[in-house]
Amino acid sequence: MENSSFTSALLKWFDVNGRELPWRGISDPYGIWVSEIILQQTRIDQGTDYWHRFMERFPTVEDLAAASEDEVLKLWQGLGYYSRARNMHVAARQIVDQGGFPRTIEGLRALKGVGDYTAAAVGSMAFGLPAAAVDGNVYRVLARHYGIDVPINTTQGKRAFTALAQDLLPKYAAGTFNQALMDFGAICCTPVSPRCDECPVALTCEALRTGRVGSLPVKEKKLTVKERRLTYIYIRHQGMTALHRRAEGDIWQGLWEPLLVEDAQLPDLGCPLKLLAHDVKHVLTHRILLADFYLAEPEERPVLPPDYIWIKEREIGDYAIPRLVEKLFELLVKL
Repeated sequence: MENSSFTSALLKWFDVNGRELPWRGISDPYGIWVSEIILQQTRIDQGTDYWHRFMERFPTVEDLAAASEDEVLKLWQGLGYYSRARNMHVAARQIVDQGGFPRTIEGLRALKGVGDYTAAAVGSMAFGLPAAAVDGNVYRVLARHYGIDVPINTTQGKRAFTALAQDLLPKYAAGTFNQALMDFGAICCTPVSPRCDECPVALTCEALRTGRVGSLPVKEKKLTVKERRLTYIYIRHQGMTALHRRAEGDIWQGLWEPLLVEDAQLPDLGCPLKLLAHDVKHVLTHRILLADFYLAEPEERPVLPPDYIWIKEREIGDYAIPRLVEKLFELLVKL
């Protein structure tokens, strides 16, 4: 199948089968950009709810730029990969400072947290820029249809697939075609059990012809996943508890957590420690966290490092916390 025929077939398929999403069919670059940032590491069913919350709380990029980081992180809580929220907040201020959204791929790419894919997605959908947006779905569709076995997580692979996607892109409908490829990969050409019998381009699919649907696309071996052990101690003293904000250069930068002990003995807080849970598992991209949760209820307020603050327990909901710490708080509610 010639590239033009493949493009036409995908556009026809999308016209009938494309997903109905709240940011589809809008030209507002802000709403499109927020959706793309949220969906970078999030399923659409979960991300849609967060998109609605963000658009309600921060209806314009000016509103987002004027918010505090704590407000943004609190609204983001539960989505993970919090650097996305921090970068989005910084980018909002960049956009406001320069008088509005950049209308070039280079300008979009210069925003904090915006890579090649996001710049192409926003640029094509909001401004009609002829830029191919290549994500995991696109890699899979193109690798299978054209029988490409170059690893997608290599520089060579990224260049090859981006060039092919750009060649397929119809300049008159760049945003529509980018969405068509994404949806086709999410609905029809899925990672497991693809619907080859419903595929509009099955007759020209090289992977189907050669029996390689299950082996394409190709990825180089992943990095070794390491374990990290954490111990959290929730201190309860006269309706107060202690939290501190995580520093830069580590996971969950800027989020709040109770007393953390890592690679050290449990501290003497002047009272017995009650074990609430052992080896609570939390999986990150290249790390598995195993956490123990304790409760301490001392009669006198213990001396803690200077970066800890004391707050009223009923105010905990005002602080953005990692999902792992949220699991600890859920246990405390059940006591």
